[in-house]
Amino acid sequence: MKYTTLGRTGVTVSRLCLGCMSYGTPEWRPWVLDEKAAQPFFRRAIEAGINFFDTADMYSLGVSEEVTGRALRAYARSEEIVLATKVNFPMSPGPNMGGLSRKHVVQACEASLKRLGVSTIDLYQIHRFDPAVPLDETLLALDLLVRQGKVRFIGASSGPAFRFAKALALSDAKGFARFASMQNHYNLLYREEEREMLPLCAEEGIGVLPWSPLARGLLAGTRASAKDAATTTRGATDDYTGKLYDAPSDEDVIAAVRKVAQGRGCPPAAVALAWLLSRPAVTAPIVGATKLEHLETALSALDVTLTADEIGALEAPYRPHAVRGFR
Repeated sequence: MKYTTLGRTGVTVSRLCLGCMSYGTPEWRPWVLDEKAAQPFFRRAIEAGINFFDTADMYSLGVSEEVTGRALRAYARSEEIVLATKVNFPMSPGPNMGGLSRKHVVQACEASLKRLGVSTIDLYQIHRFDPAVPLDETLLALDLLVRQGKVRFIGASSGPAFRFAKALALSDAKGFARFASMQNHYNLLYREEEREMLPLCAEEGIGVLPWSPLARGLLAGTRASAKDAATTTRGATDDYTGKLYDAPSDEDVIAAVRKVAQGRGCPPAAVALAWLLSRPAVTAPIVGATKLEHLETALSALDVTLTADEIGALEAPYRPHAVRGFR
């Protein structure tokens, strides 16, 4: 395993982060693995040296946090791992059960601590920005959690660069805990983050944790476009893929990934992840896996070093996209 630091913090994280949305209960989404089926993924990740795990309170409406917490207590040393979760999306239709108000942020954190079975969350992230709540109210609530010792670092997930820059400036001006990471939508099929967010993160020392690094599986090489999504259980029940990836040039990018992978004799997913790992601002892509071979392929990407010509071939077919993933 290869390691790096999370932005300008001193905390060490593996170059791959295991995303835990796929582990919880299939009652939430039919493609989600239950606790028994999820155990081998945590065990293999720990064996391979992955020490970074990301979940959210809304994944399986809390069950993912419970499954993740129990698995990490069983297989890992708590002092060595970096455990991340997120807050914002509603946990129920009732009032104050979602959003980034001081009330919800604090009560959601306390609930996550109980479900995870820990006394402190290493990285607590806002799961998108909340335009209905003043930014300084959210930042003050997060700062409170850090001062109380319930959270070690805070992060954000997807949003306009100007809003993230404003949050950093407010924190600096008021002495609040500062965002240490940005979990954003970034992969070979969606590179709009290269315009503003990635340069901002590089300048400010923010760790970048791309979600959907394989574009909901499209870069894994088994499908030519989002139109083929219904061939998998997740694709047949998740309409988000079509909302994210519908540009005509996407198919050309997927074909380029396949071509480079064929030339190297490795899986397309390994090539797509290796490209992300080669980007200067990227700390650790968040990889999901519902089959152990998915995890093994992700691990193999750590040993793939792309040439300048290969990177050029992968990037050449890209065309500008509409902004996607902020909601």
